[in-house]
Amino acid sequence: FHIVVVCKGRGKSRLATHGNIEISSIHHQFINLENSGNIIEKANMRNLLSFSALFLLLGSSEAFATNPFSNFRTRARVKQSNPQLRDVGETVVDPLATDADIQQEPPITFTSSPTTEESTALNPSEQTLRSKILATDSEFQKSLPDTRSYRVISLPQNSLTVLLASDPQTDVEAASMHVRAGHFDDPPHRAGLAHFHEHMLFLGTEKYPREEEYEEFLGRNGGMSNAYTDMEDTNYYFNVAPLDHDDDDDEGGSSEEEKDDNMNAEEKNGKSKKVRHGTSAALAGALDRFSQFFISPLFDESMLERELRAVNSEYLNGRTADNWRNYQMLKQGASKEHPFSKFGCGNYNTLTNGGDPSLKNENDGNSGEEESANGSTAVEFGGGSSPREDLIKFWTDKYHAGNLRLCVVGRASLDDLQKTVEQAFGGVRPPPPGFVANGIMDRIHAGKLQLPSPGESHPKDEHGEFVFLTEHSTYGPSVAFGPDQLGLIREVVPLVESRSVKIFSAVPPTDDPVLRESRPFQVLSHLVGHESPGSLHHLLMEEGWINSLSSGIGISCSDFCLTSISINLTPKGMRQRDQVLAKTWQWLALIKDSVMNDPHGLIEEYHKELKTITDISFKFREMGDPTDFSSRAAEKLFDYEPHKVLVGSSEAGEYDAEVARAFLQRLTPQNSLVVVTGPDVEDSQDDLDSSARDGEWQIEERYGGKYRQVRMSDSLLEKWNHPTDIDSRFSLPGLNEFIPEDVSLRCDDPDSVATFDPDIDYRKEPPKLIVDTPKLRMWHKMDRTFRVPKTSIRLQLNSPEVYRSPRAITLNRLFQKVLTDDLNSYVYDATVAGCNYRVSCVPSAYRFSVSGYSEKLPHLLDVVTARIASLIQEMKEGDEAHPALAEIFKKAKDNLLRQTKNYIYDSPYETGSYNMRMLMETPVWHISDYIAEMEGEYAEHDPLTMKECAEVAEKCLFGRSKAVSLCIGNIDEKQAKEVA
Repeated sequence: FHIVVVCKGRGKSRLATHGNIEISSIHHQFINLENSGNIIEKANMRNLLSFSALFLLLGSSEAFATNPFSNFRTRARVKQSNPQLRDVGETVVDPLATDADIQQEPPITFTSSPTTEESTALNPSEQTLRSKILATDSEFQKSLPDTRSYRVISLPQNSLTVLLASDPQTDVEAASMHVRAGHFDDPPHRAGLAHFHEHMLFLGTEKYPREEEYEEFLGRNGGMSNAYTDMEDTNYYFNVAPLDHDDDDDEGGSSEEEKDDNMNAEEKNGKSKKVRHGTSAALAGALDRFSQFFISPLFDESMLERELRAVNSEYLNGRTADNWRNYQMLKQGASKEHPFSKFGCGNYNTLTNGGDPSLKNENDGNSGEEESANGSTAVEFGGGSSPREDLIKFWTDKYHAGNLRLCVVGRASLDDLQKTVEQAFGGVRPPPPGFVANGIMDRIHAGKLQLPSPGESHPKDEHGEFVFLTEHSTYGPSVAFGPDQLGLIREVVPLVESRSVKIFSAVPPTDDPVLRESRPFQVLSHLVGHESPGSLHHLLMEEGWINSLSSGIGISCSDFCLTSISINLTPKGMRQRDQVLAKTWQWLALIKDSVMNDPHGLIEEYHKELKTITDISFKFREMGDPTDFSSRAAEKLFDYEPHKVLVGSSEAGEYDAEVARAFLQRLTPQNSLVVVTGPDVEDSQDDLDSSARDGEWQIEERYGGKYRQVRMSDSLLEKWNHPTDIDSRFSLPGLNEFIPEDVSLRCDDPDSVATFDPDIDYRKEPPKLIVDTPKLRMWHKMDRTFRVPKTSIRLQLNSPEVYRSPRAITLNRLFQKVLTDDLNSYVYDATVAGCNYRVSCVPSAYRFSVSGYSEKLPHLLDVVTARIASLIQEMKEGDEAHPALAEIFKKAKDNLLRQTKNYIYDSPYETGSYNMRMLMETPVWHISDYIAEMEGEYAEHDPLTMKECAEVAEKCLFGRSKAVSLCIGNIDEKQAKEVA
């Protein structure tokens, strides 16, 4: 055995017996320096070279006969009082590794710059370690407004992949670390561990042991932080304001003792307190603290109890939220062999492996058993066990450079940002040998995912069936949703009054290399959710059966996805849900028929339209918020080539009929789960084909959701699979007339160029008042800064009539709902093409806004304003003249009543805010006043009618009112006056 005791000798040397280092165990040529509460770390040879005292206590000297440092490795945990050993690059070695294993390890790497004395002792090649550049700024595919500079690097110490973004004009600097690990990775006996681990990572590190250090530093620098845990991912992010503070304010808010604890070795020995390589003090300090999450977290035992209760509180809040209950019921219905079935949030019981929080005082930090304040026995972890060892194992297994991706956005140059990142994150452990992350690019580079060569046909199995490369490849052979979990009808009783039908269909992962190119799911989602006349949405709305319909990807992970068709029902639609479902399968059959029998017809034209819209959208996409960007970009580094991280999913290939057919063949009843939600299902006596009345009511274990389910009958499967009578009102939508063709900029017009003054900072120029009349005041500002072909027009129509009485505001809100529903069929194509509108009714006014590509915006505004006038006239003509409109009005009234009554389920802060308004404003009407106008004795005696609604809205919109408006963006003064 060989014991090495080291003392670092910069300045005055210290004796090893001072208590800063304790030798706890010895294994061959390894030295374990233990301190409870700290993660195992490793000192390297370069650090040893700077030691002024090196004592070898040899029981046998053969191993060091020729070179005392040959194959030398240490795994050390350093006490909080001795941070001098924390500035080294680290490579953690398995404590059970053999000498042969050690010899195969990568060479030792370094992060801090060596001193002059150290430099002479190092190999010259070790002095010039530089990050490997994976993508330079010129290689990135950028949008036109994107003025940032980008670089993707791989750190020399650990191969951590980092995206750097330099933005000298940004007001906010940000960073995000994405971890390819989530609650799918929870151990069986610690459900929710990944979520709990996310909580604990914020609570102190070896270098910064104070719990509040990270958040306090961000707060002093105008920043914030957050994180989320998903199925296969965890994301941490923060932002700061790029303001430089005086050096002596860096640790503001800390005591002198805490400042001393948080200093690194150079700070304590009189070296520079801050290293400013051009990176702002705020970002550099935040990155230094942030990086320690991934280098040396403490997982302090004394903080476990409090955070266990914090997670348990999140869980308890979720028990009263239908979205959490429905999500867990979906997970419970999956195969138990697949990690999708896991309980991701976790609670006190699962995280302590059986503990009961009622047996443990919240503020009790003592171990063992003792008498609690209420006389009961306080038991450590409620009778369960501490999750700390599992936290450490989770961090050790998942939080290494191979499983991490970092993105940093800052004001500094790319070179300066790179230096800062290299210094801060060089200590992150490299991946273990042979590690391959669960990302598309990693699997391709490792040869675990073979893509077809250009021109090569798509892969097929032995039965000639289309093979999607990533489907069931991550967790196989287990399948989350197979035949046993699909072909079912489930009925769910909600907490909040709501009615819906959802169809989940199991499909391959949408980021599968085959699907990523042609994206057939985008065309499918586009058609299923289309709202033009002749569409499923339009037909169901005309019948008064639905409030809304949407389509997209409901669940997405690396080896499967669930598509989702979500239909929000009216009470009438709930009673007619057999018809709703029948129409839905008819609409899908119509789409399938077009794909199967017309491979290069209308479906391909839809694909080209969507591709054009996506290309235009990316071309003029603005840079956006640095915090959101860093969070998304860090994740994309797993699944896209470095130079394509910015364009990502915006880059679509050509239409592939074969792939589209293979994808659509998955959308069958037997490959789907139909979920019917509503308060009516519990006591319903309706004899419906889509009922689960023969199933036994069950209670979901975690959130208490009540449901029952049955398998679809053969007759129902046949009816939905092969509809014999497709409704004649159905027709596929026409091509989109709102796709812009002219994307020129008004600021580049000759007149605008001629009036340009280089001495004016147009960013600070306020809008100009161009119309000032008793009825209208309009402001205008033409964009010369962002240079995108988009315009925003906003109008507020102020009227004292809107909030004159509870009846008046109720009727105006009803008109706003009817107008919004009615306009969908007129302007849905505009929203698809990037032009948007919004109508809202507030107590003092109606608000209208249109925004989007400038060329098509006047047309959209004309459609909206013209429809307002014609809609009022049609509503005034009454129910008999316009029965479809009467159904929309009735549905609007039902929805407004339901939403108003659901006020009792608002969160406490929303309830408090509402009651505060009741006390402070006048005149003000209470929710009970609105309810009385829609139901009850008064409403029955004097009901709200469609005709009265139109008359009240007309009085507000066209009567005694004043308008204020703002036109801003790619619009000149002449065009703005034409709008007026």
